[in-house]
Amino acid sequence: MSRRKEKFADKPQKEFDEVMLEVRRVTRVTTGGRQLSFRAIILVGNRKGKIWIGISKWSDVQIAVSKATRDAYKNVVNVPLTDKWTIPYQVANKYKGAQVKLIPAAPGTGLKAGSSVRMVLDLVGCTNILSKIMWSSNKLNNALATVEALWSFKVGKFPERAKKKVEAEAAAEQWASDESSAPTETVAKETKDTVPTKKP
Repeated sequence: MSRRKEKFADKPQKEFDEVMLEVRRVTRVTTGGRQLSFRAIILVGNRKGKIWIGISKWSDVQIAVSKATRDAYKNVVNVPLTDKWTIPYQVANKYKGAQVKLIPAAPGTGLKAGSSVRMVLDLVGCTNILSKIMWSSNKLNNALATVEALWSFKVGKFPERAKKKVEAEAAAEQWASDESSAPTETVAKETKDTVPTKKP
């Protein structure tokens, strides 16, 4: 093995992958004139269920990218993926003017997504999923809507609500079955006791 190959073989691989979603020059008009700066959007994920997005502005491109990367690493969240590398259930989320719908798919379907939604789902590790973008073509809004939709699985609002609904329905059915069986026995007993007997 050559010295060059040994050098790269000993180099540790990074756990997270970093993808630059967009770098745009923005202008802020003040009383002193126009202030030019750059806005960097960086996606960070390990393709095993961890993802977040970092946004930063600075007058220099390199500094804006580094600040956005640090911001993304600070807020990384875990997304509970299934053993089929998809999401547990269908979810939709709206962020400003963008709305994104994510639908789980069977193995072999592939990653059916476009624009910045595809980048987010690829970094989080979803390989079998369907998606739909509505009302917006803004890359930042679509990416944030997707990240928030994935973050909702971590919060667990939807599963807890569904669990309570199922438990309430089961309790109602049990109560109804007990209520329907109990009166029949009592009525039969009352009628048996209250039947008048003829005197000889």
